[in-house]
Amino acid sequence: MTNNFLRKLILVIQLVATGSVSSQAIAHGSVDMEEDRCLININFMQAHFTVFQPESSDNREFCEDIPDVSRSVFVMEYLHGLLAEMQIDFRIIRDVNGIGQFASWEDIEAIEDLEAVTVYYERPRIESGGFYTASYEFDSRGTYLGIVTAEHPTEDRSYNAVFYFQVGGADLGTFPIFIALILLLQGGYWLSNGGYQKLRARSR
Repeated sequence: MTNNFLRKLILVIQLVATGSVSSQAIAHGSVDMEEDRCLININFMQAHFTVFQPESSDNREFCEDIPDVSRSVFVMEYLHGLLAEMQIDFRIIRDVNGIGQFASWEDIEAIEDLEAVTVYYERPRIESGGFYTASYEFDSRGTYLGIVTAEHPTEDRSYNAVFYFQVGGADLGTFPIFIALILLLQGGYWLSNGGYQKLRARSR
């Protein structure tokens, strides 16, 4: 394995690893980041979505990373007036298929038994005050998908938002694998350039 090839391989893996991190900072699924809150896109309508954990984190707001396995209060603030006239339901499912951050409504439709992976379901209701709230006590860490469905008040149509979140600590995904590969390749590069021999020569 030539030194040139090793250099190129290390560069490629570093670029891929960097890309894997930066992709988490851009918009994905039905969620955009805005300050400390998530901006949910329910078709052409939007809502701010935040999560509170009053027992463990007081009044701190969370978006996609919910730190503790405990009771979590989901608050959706309508940014479009039509949402206050619509029947809205909210569902939380385990991300059993590993759909992840780019989950879409098509991914949800592809799940054969939605009820089997559902951990929480809030029946449709109208919240004319402009806020929708739901509370669920998680019993295990992991990755989940939230699903918001809004029914049009006068027409036979519905709108959906799907978003990913994790409970009980950040999910680093494949990032540690990339780090391990970089370290392995850099170690191989160091050895192939006589690093070990140079180190021994210095220690004499």
